[in-house]
Amino acid sequence: MPTPPLSEDVLRQTVDALQACGGNQTRAAESLGIARGTFQTRLSAAKRAGMVEAGPDVDREAARQGYAPEHDMTHTVPDGYEVKGVSTYYNRDGKPIGQWVKSAVDNKRQMEIFQEAVAGFCDQIERVAPMAAPEFANSDLMTVYPVGDHHLGMLSWREETGADYDLKIGERLLTEAMRHLVACAPASGTAVIAIIGDFLHTDGFAAVTPQHGNLLDADSRYPKMVRVAIRCARKMIDMALAKHERVHVIVEIGNHDMSSAVFLAACLSALYENEPRVVVDDSPAKFHYFRFGKVLLGTHHGDTVKPDKLGMVMAADRPKEWGETEFRYWFIGHIHHKSAKSFDGQEFTGCIVESLGILPPADAYAAGRGYRSARVMKAITYSRNHGEASRTTVNPAMLAA
Repeated sequence: MPTPPLSEDVLRQTVDALQACGGNQTRAAESLGIARGTFQTRLSAAKRAGMVEAGPDVDREAARQGYAPEHDMTHTVPDGYEVKGVSTYYNRDGKPIGQWVKSAVDNKRQMEIFQEAVAGFCDQIERVAPMAAPEFANSDLMTVYPVGDHHLGMLSWREETGADYDLKIGERLLTEAMRHLVACAPASGTAVIAIIGDFLHTDGFAAVTPQHGNLLDADSRYPKMVRVAIRCARKMIDMALAKHERVHVIVEIGNHDMSSAVFLAACLSALYENEPRVVVDDSPAKFHYFRFGKVLLGTHHGDTVKPDKLGMVMAADRPKEWGETEFRYWFIGHIHHKSAKSFDGQEFTGCIVESLGILPPADAYAAGRGYRSARVMKAITYSRNHGEASRTTVNPAMLAA
């Protein structure tokens, strides 16, 4: 039995949805509650009926998904992908008899889908109730608690690497280190908790690096890592709230936790939405900044830009703040071992770049290649008008004592 023709009302609804969504067929289909392929079928019928004048943007969007019937392209790819090549085979009469379609990930659309998922996830989070502010805080001081690559979920075996490390140890080390540093820090009015990337060791159920697929030694299942990561971040924020008047949170994207870092920032932003003393920078950018008087702080994981280039990045990204500040600092991670001249910071083009130490030991890969690093976490206090004022360092041996 032949398919009945679509009604004029259905075709008009299709055209109106497309226009309302700016020519984006995926969003138009979602607004109507139908599959993208169904929407494209209706759109094609509307074109044949002369109800829509397909502009170049609409045609281009459809072709990227594999739909251009005037060129015998009717096999669409799933949402989040785009067609990279189409080969059509014709018989002697010019009729298509076979077709080969090659697709690839549509990074722009994948990011849209990812952000939509994050937004939906955050809607379900129960917000944290505001906490009482401390009785006293010095508004002229800011204390920064930078967290180097903590690799929650990494597995290290003492006999192989020299020290044990797993999910429980990672949580205990970070919690106790933060408790020690907060206790030693002055009652600064402002606190910055800067997670500098690679907070989680893996970015999904597969224990591999996201970009290159290198095998990783992982302690536990990914959902457990996520729960511990959120719990650790909340403990750090709550400890800072008890000591400082305002808390600013930064979560950098690392090369181990490219997606997880985005989720973590969005989750924390939603959790503390009703706490006016907490601001979570949930931007998915690779560079973040925070200004405090004459101090300008920049954070970056350290995997995409070399330290000597960060000064120019800061000047280009924040020209007004660059000109109005006198003390400019970068915190980076990624490189776990330290050179002698960069351990306490090295000056590059008007700013000081500091590569952070880490609390975890080396994994088997790093230990086997002779990589060694100082296992430390620091709290650094800055004066609004005079730059760095003091710092406190803690190491695992101090925590175990």
